[in-house]
Formats: sequence, C-alpha cells, structure tokens
Amino acid sequence: MKKLWLVIILCAVAAPLYAQVNADSVAYEHQRAKINSLLALRKQKFGQYDVSLTKKTGIFGWQTKKDIRRSNEILMDIVQADNNIFKELKILLDYRTFQQTQAQTQVQEREKDRLAYINTINRLRKQHEDLKAKVDEQAQEQQTTTRTHTIAIIILLGVCVLLFVLLTKQRAKNSGQTGSV
Repeated sequence: MKKLWLVIILCAVAAPLYAQVNADSVAYEHQRAKINSLLALRKQKFGQYDVSLTKKTGIFGWQTKKDIRRSNEILMDIVQADNNIFKELKILLDYRTFQQTQAQTQVQEREKDRLAYINTINRLRKQHEDLKAKVDEQAQEQQTTTRTHTIAIIILLGVCVLLFVLLTKQRAKNSGQTGSV
C-alpha cells in the first residue's frame, strides 16, 4: 500500500515537470521551424538577386538604373531577412540557454535531494544501531538478572534443604535420645 502511494505521489510530481519540458520543446521546435522558413525565404531572395544581376535591359546589353535599383532592393530585402534570422537565432539561443540553465537547476535540486536522502538514511541507520545496542544491552541485563535470581533461588533451596536435613537429623537424634531414657 505504501509503494502504491509512493508511485502516485511520484507521478503527481513528475507530470507537471514533463509537461513543462514538453512545452519548452514545442516552443524550441517552433522557433527552429521559423528560422528554417526564414532561411528558405532568404535563399529564394538570393536567387532573385542572382537573376536580377544577370538581367540587362539596357542598350547594348548593359544594366539600367532600374535594373540596378531592383537588384539593390532585393539586396536590401536579403539584409532585412538576415537581420530577422539573427533576431530569431538569438531567441533560439536564449531558449537553449534557458533549457540548459533549467537542466542545471534540476540537477542541483536532485543532488540536494539525494544528499538529504543519504543524510536521512545515515541518521536512521545510526538510530537503528543505537536501538539495537539498547535492546542487546537490555537483553544482557535481563539475562544477568535471570542468572542472579536463579543462583539466589538455588542457594536458598540449598540452604532450605540443608536446614531440613539438619532439622530432620536433630529430631531423629532427639527422638532417639528420648526413647533411650
């Protein structure tokens, strides 16, 4: 019955921790997906930029100001995408740092709990040994008392038997003396 309660309590404590870890993992994976989509968008824009560099609509196959502006706009979009990627990467790294800090905190708490359990176990072992020593001491005292009482009873019985024998001899002598007179 105690084991059942222990399992129930353990499950009740572990469930919120698992839910928190799972929620953090979902947020982390969502952030990774967001960064991957930004990288795909950047790759697409870079492809557009590459195409715009080769596009030459001017006379004699030269680039016009409009072509150069279009290329520069695409390049600015790429820079903006890079800035967004850096911002999202920082958020992702913050998640990772938070998870590592949380894991270290949990490890430290578990270590504290483990040390507390060890101290409790050692204290209980010491109490058990002390109680066992007291029980052994009391058993020894009981045995000594029993021996002392047994010896005293044997001595008293011996004295009683000796007195009985002496009195019986005395009576036999007295009755033998009164009969001869």
